Amino acid sequence: MCGIFGVLNGSNDTFISQADVEEAIGLLSHRGPDDGGIEELFSGKGHKGFLGHRRLSIIDLEGGKQPMVDAHAGHVLTYNGEIYNYKSLRKQLQSEGYIFKERSDTEVILKAYQRWGRQCVEHLRGMFAFAIWDSAKGELFLARDHFGKKPLFYVQQGHSLYFSSEIKALLSLPTLSFSMDYDNIKNYLIYRYIPGPDTLIREIKKLPPGATLVWKDGRFDLTPYFVPAEATAIQSNISERDAVNDFWLKLDEAVELRMQADVPFGAFLSGGIDSSAIVALMSRHNHQRVRTFSVGFKEAEYSELSYAKVIADFFSTEHNELLVSHKDLIELLPKLIRYRDAPVSEPSDIAIYMLSMEASRTVKMVLTGEGSDEILAGYPKHAYERYGQLYRKLPGLLRRDVIEPLVYKLPYRFRRAKTAIRNFGIDRYDERMPGWFGAVDKSQASKLLRLNGQNDLPHIAPSRAGGSLRDILLFDQKSWLPDNLLERGDRVTMAASIEARMPFMDIQLAAFAATLPDKYRVRNLSTKWVLRQAMQGILPQNILDRPKVGFRIPVNEWFRTSMKAQLMDNLLSADSLSNQFYDSNILNKLVNEHVRGRQNHEKLLWTLLNLEIWMREYRSRIAF
Repeated sequence: MCGIFGVLNGSNDTFISQADVEEAIGLLSHRGPDDGGIEELFSGKGHKGFLGHRRLSIIDLEGGKQPMVDAHAGHVLTYNGEIYNYKSLRKQLQSEGYIFKERSDTEVILKAYQRWGRQCVEHLRGMFAFAIWDSAKGELFLARDHFGKKPLFYVQQGHSLYFSSEIKALLSLPTLSFSMDYDNIKNYLIYRYIPGPDTLIREIKKLPPGATLVWKDGRFDLTPYFVPAEATAIQSNISERDAVNDFWLKLDEAVELRMQADVPFGAFLSGGIDSSAIVALMSRHNHQRVRTFSVGFKEAEYSELSYAKVIADFFSTEHNELLVSHKDLIELLPKLIRYRDAPVSEPSDIAIYMLSMEASRTVKMVLTGEGSDEILAGYPKHAYERYGQLYRKLPGLLRRDVIEPLVYKLPYRFRRAKTAIRNFGIDRYDERMPGWFGAVDKSQASKLLRLNGQNDLPHIAPSRAGGSLRDILLFDQKSWLPDNLLERGDRVTMAASIEARMPFMDIQLAAFAATLPDKYRVRNLSTKWVLRQAMQGILPQNILDRPKVGFRIPVNEWFRTSMKAQLMDNLLSADSLSNQFYDSNILNKLVNEHVRGRQNHEKLLWTLLNLEIWMREYRSRIAF
């Protein structure tokens, strides 16, 4: 895993110096502490820019130096990620006459580009963000993997293009200026993250997942090459037995492929079925004990360490545990916001960062269960969404004036019912989807905010394959995953200089899952049916039978006690930068209702707190 950076200068635009490039790349050193390099780019007209790289060595430790130059072809590559099918691609390209000098997957990308041009991305199975300078064509080719596991941010100024794995490197450039995108604050409150391609910084965009961008002579061509199979896949007539067997084989292969490494590696283990399945399959292919890492809390009702220990003992792993407290959140939140260059959308990010730091003491790569819920339908919302159509047929007066007010007054333990009823009442797909995990709905955000000129919510079309389950999975795969969970996973592990690999997000496994009949993923109120069946006889029954718990941190309680002062200072004090955005009466009511235990507004308050800390951390570089 690595960090990449580059600049391509257009005609009459201001050049940046190599010293500025070195400083920018230095800010990515946590992504690649093992090596680094800069390559100056030329065309027939002379200097065109620079490509830079920071390397975390996982495969071919002696080779694979970047930026990688093929002088004969006139190509220069800087690349972040892992290509899991690089060995088979290498054999294929060798059979066609391509000559390789190294063992790395980096060289495979270069040769694949030479063989297939821009269509090379369609042959890659893995996670990646890369840039290839083609001096003969005088163009730069940028690409991001299918689901957006690896980040790529860019700025267009004049005819020039600047790009990086992380925003901080772009912010360091003295020739560029930046401003806050006020139009996206409403979206941030609704989603708890900024939906792509936008960021909270107006000038900086994300290259969308499954897309390429070509720069030539100051002209930009952005082209999608992938849409999740959930959008179009037709449900097959496969039998239950064959579905379970085929799924098991594909997941087992995905795990084995991701165990390719020349360095020590392990797994994050929560005790849920996803990470437990990964550890079980790793144990099949590993000749040594699997190293596992788990995190928990002193508050027993939030901690899953006991379940993780069951799996660790069952598979005789080399197990490591870590405890997190409120003090860790208070101390580490500003630091993690700086690593992410954005508000931290999930409190669990801090725990995962600490776990990554612990793991980095003994391994350089981990496998995780990320993506299972979004591929196999693992959240309660996937089971509940189908009932929304029935609810919306009830008279509006009954819903708005009777049911919803009653449900709103229910205690916190009924949080899922409250979320479901709130979302059942939203007719529009693009408004209902973010509501399942968002902080507020569109109407509530409008009442809280004093800002004008808000953008409409990003439009994500429903699945053309039809069905409420496929609609919500498509939203998960196009928005929730790349802009929240995968961005989180990349940033918190890279901050600790370790690589995270996600077998459930294998492109072939996801395509297969999209063809399964709905009942093979959700059956009644039971989720991830095919995974539970595939792991019968492999995992302990009490792990298979566990309902979805989720990785929750007791922020609800901490905001009322140990984090109350921090919350009040950031949101209600005279020093607050963000409270200018809000109706003060509504904001005061939200804070007071929560700290007095009358309502639980932890999602919204966490969202507001993070925006405030982000503004305080970045006010010297971004115009507010």
